[in-house]
Amino acid sequence: MKYKYTAKYTKIPSGYMAQIMEWQEVITEGKSLTECRFLLEDALKEMILAYQQLGKPIPLSDTVF
Repeated sequence: MKYKYTAKYTKIPSGYMAQIMEWQEVITEGKSLTECRFLLEDALKEMILAYQQLGKPIPLSDTVF
């Protein structure tokens, strides 16, 4: 199943911080925007996997594109 989420990127002194808006627990930071995007995607995949293993419902986006 494919999921669509909204990512928010914020410039911080050490680089960038990113968070999934529909799933506030998915958050990371990186030295560059590219690194931050990669780490956010990885964090999201890991969180989806953890929720599936625990039998928890995966938060879905309300955003329609």
